[in-house]
This record gives sequence, C-alpha cells and structure tokens, in this order.
Amino acid sequence: MGRRKNPHPKRAVNARTVLKGEKEEPLVLCLRIPDEEDDLEANHHQIQKEDEEEEGEEEEEEEEITVRKGAKRKREHECDFCEKLFRYPSQLAIHMRTHANEKPYECDVCDEAFRHLGHLQTHMRIHTNEKPYECDVCEKRFRHSSALKDHMRIHTNEKPYDCDVCDNAFRTSSQLKKHKRIRTNEKPYECDVCEKRFRQSGTLKAHMRIHTKEKPYECDVCEKRFTTSTGLQRHKRIHTNEKPYECNVCKKRYRYAQSLRYHTRTQH
Repeated sequence: MGRRKNPHPKRAVNARTVLKGEKEEPLVLCLRIPDEEDDLEANHHQIQKEDEEEEGEEEEEEEEITVRKGAKRKREHECDFCEKLFRYPSQLAIHMRTHANEKPYECDVCDEAFRHLGHLQTHMRIHTNEKPYECDVCEKRFRHSSALKDHMRIHTNEKPYDCDVCDNAFRTSSQLKKHKRIRTNEKPYECDVCEKRFRQSGTLKAHMRIHTKEKPYECDVCEKRFTTSTGLQRHKRIHTNEKPYECNVCKKRYRYAQSLRYHTRTQH
C-alpha cells in the first residue's frame, strides 16, 4: 500500500516526530515584550511588571490548555467583581487589592501605604529627593519618566488631549480630566471627616493631613515640616532665594505666583 498523501501540506511545518518511549517536548511560545514607553502606566509599574512576568513564567505551563492538535491558548483569569481579565493569577491577586483597598507596601518614613511595590519605590524619591530623569533642553529634573515626558511637551508645544466641548487642548490627560470637572463642577472625592469634596484624589489626600496633623515633608535645611511636597518646594525658595515668577512689565521677580498676581493687580 502506497504512502498516504498529506491532505494538509501546510500543517507539516508544525509536525514533529516523536520516538517511542520519548516524551513530547512542550511548545515554546514566543511572547512579545512590551516597550518600556508603551504608555504612562507602564512607566510607573515597570518594576511591578517584571516581577509579575517572572512569577508568570512558572505558572504558564500549567495554564496552557489544548484547543486542537498543534495549537494552544492560555486560560485567562477573571475578576469576580469587575470581570477584568488577567493572564496570570499573580496579576489578578494584585488587581484584587483595588477592590479590597489592600495596601501592603508601607513607607517607613511617613507611613503612607501603596498597593504596588513599584509605587512605594517611586514614592521614596520624595524623601530622598532623587530625580533621575533630566530634560536635555532646560536640565530640569524629575522623579518619574512620565513627568519628564509630559514636561517635554512644554518645549515642543504639543497638546494631544482635546476637550470635546470647548476645543481647549492640554499637554496631559490629567489636565484634561481636571478641566472637564471644572466645567461640570464634578467633585467625586469626599472627605469622610468633614464631607468636603474635591475634584482630584491627590487633593483629598493632602486635605486629610489637616485632620491627622501629618506633615511628612521636611526641609533638609531648617527641618520645618509641611503637609504637601508643593509646600516644601515653595518653602525651599527662601533658602535658595529662587524667584521664578517675573513681571512682564517691570521685570521684578517673586518667589510665589500669588505675589506676582498681587503686584500686577496693584502696580500695573
């Protein structure tokens, strides 16, 4: 009897000879490694992503299920609350902290807590004043690569985020979101002590320190403490004598924006 012709010659590329008594080697799947600058979230979670991928490699073989001979796909893990899908159980476990409000990573300086290790490591730069990302135009330094990316749009005058109501454009998505809440007067973040409401979660977080009397930001010159990092930065201008705000009429300079506004209103 002659050799039977393969009715699907293109499948031959997937064919492998398995000798009697030998185990078939598992297929090796090649996954695309995402670019570091895929989006802003990737910048903030790069360390976290690497940890998850290492954990996932061990689980990957168990999670593969055969759908037909010669082809495999991965079982996805679904959140019971919001139905979001994840490739690895470790990613789902981290996501569940959002629903449980679990923050296992705590700063040993100011006791602020975070859901992700990467967030804590980034936060620590506030206390160490580490700013590893430098603008190659004006040499201004930043704690986050995403902040540098947003800053570069000042030099390029790029404003990719458009308001669909008034045609205003913004450099960052957060600026657009803030702008929209001003128009709608939406204030989704409420203080559970005094019920005051805020447009941004960061503003609420800073406000809560009024009730807790927490001042996590300390001046390294005079040891004065502040509720917000912005307050500390403003204070440091006293020591450096920095006056970044200039009157465009008489060229007089000021440490604070409100001082310049008062000067302009009363003198010109």
